[in-house]
Amino acid sequence: MNKAERAIIMAAGTGKRMQPLTFHTPKPLVRVNGVRMIDTVIQGLNKNEIKEIYVVVGYLKEQFGMLEKEYPGVVLVENPYYSVCNNISSLYVAREHIENAIILDGDQMIYNTAVLAPEFERSGYNAVWTDEITDEWLMEVEDGVVKACSRTGGKRGWQLYSISRWSREDGRKLKRHLEMEFDEKKNRQIYWDDVPMFCYPESYELGIKEMNRNDIIEIDSLKELAELDESYRIYENGGDIYEE
Repeated sequence: MNKAERAIIMAAGTGKRMQPLTFHTPKPLVRVNGVRMIDTVIQGLNKNEIKEIYVVVGYLKEQFGMLEKEYPGVVLVENPYYSVCNNISSLYVAREHIENAIILDGDQMIYNTAVLAPEFERSGYNAVWTDEITDEWLMEVEDGVVKACSRTGGKRGWQLYSISRWSREDGRKLKRHLEMEFDEKKNRQIYWDDVPMFCYPESYELGIKEMNRNDIIEIDSLKELAELDESYRIYENGGDIYEE
């Protein structure tokens, strides 16, 4: 059994789909019913005894400074490439910390901290089974091992969520593969998840960690935000008035 000893939180993006709200506030620092999204992530990790936390910042990076004061163990890692590269750049700048780590996004609400439990058998992703059609990444799993993944979704499969765990061995592989893609191949417009899933799938034997759909909520738009917090009903995509 492996155990995560540290966490990497991705928080460098510009949050374009949440504009105009994110013109002045980074998406992970947006409050949902009075609580910043990233607080639910950090507090969930702390409840699972994960105190060594690296937060990758870029857009409006200065606003994250208080996290190091509020949470002992939090260290900010700057991503200077965030505005010109996809999120492969965020894990690349934090690649020294991938071994025995949980990697997750800072712009989600954690409602069940058990989904951040540090113990795991195989490296891989939190996932929810879906019978319905989805356009999210969908994994095919046999005997606990991920056999295939679709970027365009489908139905009847395991929907991938942005919480993953990496063993010491797989973390070393992932670090090497990130360097190969980012430094050598200059392949900088992909998601970091593309690296183990599609660039080097033969090098990993990934598993999943099952959870329930309501354990976490990923908020991708102002409309979804308003559904959770009515104070944002003045917004809709692009800043238009949101009405029922």
